[in-house]
Amino acid sequence: MMDVSPTAHFPMIGSSEADAFTVIGGIADCGVVVLCDHASNALPPIYGALGMPAAEFERHIAYDIGAAGVARALAAELGAPVVLSRYSRLLIDPNRGDDDPTLIMRISDGAVVPGNRELDAHERGVRLDRYYRPYHLAIARVIDAAMGAGVPPILVSIHSFTPVMKGVERPWQVGILWDKDPRFASPMLDYLRAGTGCVVGDNEPYSGILTGDTLWQHGTRRGLAHAIVEIRQDLIESAQGQAKWGLLLAGMIQRMLQDPVLRARLLAVDFHGSHTDVCAET
Repeated sequence: MMDVSPTAHFPMIGSSEADAFTVIGGIADCGVVVLCDHASNALPPIYGALGMPAAEFERHIAYDIGAAGVARALAAELGAPVVLSRYSRLLIDPNRGDDDPTLIMRISDGAVVPGNRELDAHERGVRLDRYYRPYHLAIARVIDAAMGAGVPPILVSIHSFTPVMKGVERPWQVGILWDKDPRFASPMLDYLRAGTGCVVGDNEPYSGILTGDTLWQHGTRRGLAHAIVEIRQDLIESAQGQAKWGLLLAGMIQRMLQDPVLRARLLAVDFHGSHTDVCAET
């Protein structure tokens, strides 16, 4: 584990917390920022349970089971900062563009969300202003601090997926999702296939090509190497599984950063034909 004690004298990114996000600080120039968009199944008290039974909040429709634990373990092992959402994706999904029709779901995997069914433009705007935009501004500030320390960071976004979806078993244990930029995704796919014995999905079980999502906003638009790591939920339901995967992913990333050629490619701003009209406040 990286030594991030006060006596280590690394340039640091501080911890912070607000209603929409939690930032756990880390080393500014370590080369990695960890993200977790669907970290929590909580809701602000004013929304109650959105009219849903409590059991629905234990399902994948409310959050990515196990993802927060993996993200925290990975960040701790690397000494990296991590940004986590604080509320359920049923309130608003931070991993969508602000104009995406699935930003606030009225029905999710067969479950009706009564508190979203009659959503009007005013309430949509309230949720964007209170819970969506502050989360993305927090990510932008952490990235800005890393850039200010002289190291464009790799963005690693931790998600999880259900073993069975709509009655179909999924064969993958882990998947790497990416869009235009293969700098981080390609070596991660290679490392996972060679080093784990897992069935590894390349843009499976979902596609990483989603305009407006978190990594499009902060990775593609800023020219930073990035990928989503999707881990099957039965592997990370327990604290032990979360710690195991955090350690495994950290080891792979550390080995990449120890390769001088790969390190130079990963820790660089490279737009790969993506947008260049970048603004820190996404």
